[in-house]
Amino acid sequence: MKPTIAVILPCYNEAIPIAQVIQDFKKQLPDCTVYVYDNNSTDATIANAINAGAVVVRETRQGKGYVVRRAFADVDADIYVMADGDGTYDASAVQQMINVLCTEQLDMVVGSRQDSEQDNLYRKGHRLGNWLLTNTIGFLFGFRFNDVLSGYRVFSKRFVKSFPSIATGFEIEAMLTVHALELDLPCQEVPTQYFQRLEGSESKLSTYKDGFRILRTILDLFRKIKPLYFYGYLAILIAGLSMLIMLPIWVDFLHTGQVSRFPSAFLSIALMICALISLICGLIMEHASTNHWELKYLNYLNYPAISPKNALTFNSTDKK
Repeated sequence: MKPTIAVILPCYNEAIPIAQVIQDFKKQLPDCTVYVYDNNSTDATIANAINAGAVVVRETRQGKGYVVRRAFADVDADIYVMADGDGTYDASAVQQMINVLCTEQLDMVVGSRQDSEQDNLYRKGHRLGNWLLTNTIGFLFGFRFNDVLSGYRVFSKRFVKSFPSIATGFEIEAMLTVHALELDLPCQEVPTQYFQRLEGSESKLSTYKDGFRILRTILDLFRKIKPLYFYGYLAILIAGLSMLIMLPIWVDFLHTGQVSRFPSAFLSIALMICALISLICGLIMEHASTNHWELKYLNYLNYPAISPKNALTFNSTDKK
């Protein structure tokens, strides 16, 4: 039995490339259903997508996170392909990505974008931001990905239906990555070619505004998922500051036998109390976080793992 494959394309004012993107994925996956989730486009995106044979759904809440959340809730399939509708991702790589997902029985395959600085496909700010955010996630949650912000991904059903998204914007990719790392799900990266946008098509990503928003989301996820580490590090920082303030007071006390800096001493004591409170908060929230993890993992286990037979069926169909 052939697996059902859904291609999800979030779109906002992508009238120029969208028809070609749909055609490229239909060429690679003849039996797939392409869903274009339009996010209040003011150009001809919807008309062009319908003419190209896609199922168009309108999501009025502005932001890519809302679009992906809606798509994951609405669409039912065995395999999910997510890509941007801007034509920058290589549709010809989707067969390899699906095969890797099925044969290795993975839950997510990320299309890691490959380019060189000489190609000038990334703005310098985007390149630096992607490197910074990728390494931040790696440091906080574990180094398993080279391109955490790639919008080109293939998912199993159990990943999609267990993903508890609260994202509203471009931080959705970071949340998908952290979800996989939190539950220690089997995932892999596949190098894919990255293309220049078509002339007349513009990126909706703001280098600094969205970059800081993604970084804030990553830190907030770290606080929620690993509260003992977050509040423990905060407690160590505050306690260190308290001891730094108290050090000259102790030196004076050892020499004179008197405490002459009462305001500094009170400040040091207050900081040490704050450090203790921070540590206690971390211990309490760690228990709640563990329970939350167990609930998410049980929800993930409600769906069967993807079968390697899907890849064999897909391969035999593709070779005809």
